[in-house]
Amino acid sequence: MTTSATDSTERILDAALALFEDVGIRRTTLEDIARRAGVDRVTVYRRLGSKSDVVEAVNAREARRIFAAVFDTASKSATAADRIAVAFATVVHRLWTHTLINRLRRLEPETSLPKMTTEGTALIQIAVAGTVEMLEQAVREKLLPPADDYPARAEVMVRLAHSFIVTPRGHIPLDNEADLVQFARTYLVPIVTGAHSPAG
Repeated sequence: MTTSATDSTERILDAALALFEDVGIRRTTLEDIARRAGVDRVTVYRRLGSKSDVVEAVNAREARRIFAAVFDTASKSATAADRIAVAFATVVHRLWTHTLINRLRRLEPETSLPKMTTEGTALIQIAVAGTVEMLEQAVREKLLPPADDYPARAEVMVRLAHSFIVTPRGHIPLDNEADLVQFARTYLVPIVTGAHSPAG
């Protein structure tokens, strides 16, 4: 893809994200996206495909951006336990307050919730891959011992975070990032660091 093609795709994704936040996915058309991006409808289709493809591309890009920022923040912590707790708390809190997610929950719960649950496999995979890289970086820095099951531990972390993102309120009072960090230190860090690994 040439630089101009890449720029065009980014403009299309930016336009789609803005429209989804403004009026929702259901009321946004490819023509609307093209007009806002300053391209024609054919260009949108050629770069990204159908409206459904555009939605998936916007979601994937937002997920990558969020996770990259989260793991960058977590990497500044000095211990593996701190990195795990900060990553968990930051991603949950950011998605609790994410403009697009909250807008779609209000406007289009019947379409947005499946994207986060039964149709959320791609987003889970992106999050797991990033979490594995964070844990492997901690191994390289000798903050964690080597282990073969970090992908499984990463998935436990991601699936727990996902549960709190999709259903924010439960019995445990978690109202802010500090609460989330403390929860992660108490219950999640022992699992992910291996303190509760299955017997070999």
